[in-house]
Amino acid sequence: MEAFHHLLAGFAAALTVKYLLFALAGCVLGTLIGVLPGLGPAAGTAILIPLTFSLDPTGAIIMLSAIYYGAMYGGTITSVLINVPGEAASVVTCIDGYQMALQGRAGSALAIAAIGSFVGGTLATVALVLVATPLATLALKFGPVEFFALMVAGLCLVVGLAGKNMLAALLMTVIGLLFAMIGLDPVRGAPRFTFGIEELYDGIGFVPVVMGLFGVAELLIAAEKRQARMIQADLKNWMPTKEERRASAGAIGRGTVIGFILGLIPGVGAIVPTFMAYVIEKRVSKTPERFGKGAIEGVASAETANNAYANAAMVPLLALGIPSSPTIAVLMGAFIINGLTPGPFLFQERPELVWTVIASFFVGNALLLILNLPLVGLWAKLLKIPFSYLCTGVLIFCVIGAYGLKQSLFDVWVMLGFGIIGYLLRKLDFPIAPAILALILGPMMERSLRTTLEMSGGSYAIFLDRPVALVLLTVPVIVLGALLLRPGTFSKLRETDTD
Repeated sequence: MEAFHHLLAGFAAALTVKYLLFALAGCVLGTLIGVLPGLGPAAGTAILIPLTFSLDPTGAIIMLSAIYYGAMYGGTITSVLINVPGEAASVVTCIDGYQMALQGRAGSALAIAAIGSFVGGTLATVALVLVATPLATLALKFGPVEFFALMVAGLCLVVGLAGKNMLAALLMTVIGLLFAMIGLDPVRGAPRFTFGIEELYDGIGFVPVVMGLFGVAELLIAAEKRQARMIQADLKNWMPTKEERRASAGAIGRGTVIGFILGLIPGVGAIVPTFMAYVIEKRVSKTPERFGKGAIEGVASAETANNAYANAAMVPLLALGIPSSPTIAVLMGAFIINGLTPGPFLFQERPELVWTVIASFFVGNALLLILNLPLVGLWAKLLKIPFSYLCTGVLIFCVIGAYGLKQSLFDVWVMLGFGIIGYLLRKLDFPIAPAILALILGPMMERSLRTTLEMSGGSYAIFLDRPVALVLLTVPVIVLGALLLRPGTFSKLRETDTD
C-alpha cells in the first residue's frame, strides 16, 4: 500500500508539463536512435548524455530512460522495412517482420510491435513497482561485506554471459577494473596510474569513455557496412486485422513474462529474451511452419519480450544498484554524474525521485504507443537520408558533448582514443560490456572491500562468517568455473589469437 501511495505521488510529478516534455523528447530521440542502423540503445544513450547536463537529476534520468526504451522499439522499424536490425535485440524481428513487409503487411507488423511493446513495457513496470520495494528493503540489511559480494556476483554473471570467449570477457573485466583505479587513491590521496597527467587526477571521465566505446566505435563499424535499400511498403493500412490481433494476444502475454523474468538476471542481454520468446511461440503454435514466412505472432512475441526486458532490467539497478546490461550501466553512470547512487538507499534518501522516474516509465510507454503508430511513415523516410551525413552529424555531436562536460580538449581525445580502441575490440570480437560494467562498479567495489577489511582487521575470513556474502560469492564461482571448464573454451581463445 505504501508503494501505491508513493507511485501516485510519482504520477503527480511525472505528469507535470516539464517532465512530460522530457519524456516526450526522450521517446522521440530514442526512436530516432533505434531507427538509425549501427547505433542502438547503449550508443544512443551514451551519445545523448550531454543533453541532460543542464537538467535537474529527475528530468535527466526521465529523459535518458525514455531514450533507452524508445531505442529498444526504434530498431523494429529498420528490421521490418529494410531487414536491417537497428540494434541487436531486433534481429529476431527481421525473421517474420520483413516477410510481412514483402507481403504488403508492413503496417500491421509495425503496429503490433508498438502494441506489444506498450503492453510488455507497462506490465513489466507494474511488476517493477511490486518487486522493487521489497528488494530494496532486503538490500538495506546488507552491510559492506554483502554489497561487495553482490557487486562481484553481478559482475561475474555478466562476464559469464558476455559471449562465446570467456577468457576474453575476463580479460576485459580486469582492464575495466584497472581503468577504474586511475586517479587519486581514496585512502592515501596519492595519484594512481596518472603518469603525471593532471587531467587524470579525477579519474577517466565516464562520459567520454562510453561515448567512444559505444558511439564512435559503432559509427566506425557502421560506416564499413553497405546500407540496404528500403522496400516500397504501404504504411497507410497500419491497423492489424481482428484475426491478427487475436493471434498475437497469447504471444504478447508470453513475451511479457519471459522478458520480465530474464530482465531481472544481470548479464542476460536483450537478445536472449527475444530469441527465447520467439522459440517458445513457435513451439506452442499449431502451425509452426508459418514462422519465418510472415507470422505476426513472431513479431509480437519478440518485440513484447524486448520492451518487457528493458523495463525489468531497471529493477536490479534501482533496488540493488547493479547494472544488468551495458545500456543500464550507462544509465547508472548518468545517476552518478547527477550525484545519485542507485540502490536501496536511494529509495530512502530520494523516494520522490525514484517514484517519479518509475511513474515516467508508464507515461513513456504510453507516449511511445501514441507516437509510433501514426508516425511510422515519417520514421521510414529518415532511412532515405544518406548514411554518410548521419554519421558525420552524430560524430560532431559526440565531439561537442565530450568537450562540453568540462570544456576540456583532453576529454575529446579520450573519447576518440576509446572510439578507436572500441572499434578494434569489435573487430577482434572482444566483448565491451564487461569492461564498461567493471569501470562503473570498480570504485564502489573498492570502497566496500576497504570498509570490509577495516571491519575485519584485514582478514578475508569475514566473507566465510557472513552466510549471505558466502552464497553470493559461491554462485558466480560455480558459474564461471563451469563455463571455463566447458570443452572448447581454451581452444576458442587459441583460434582468436590465430585469427
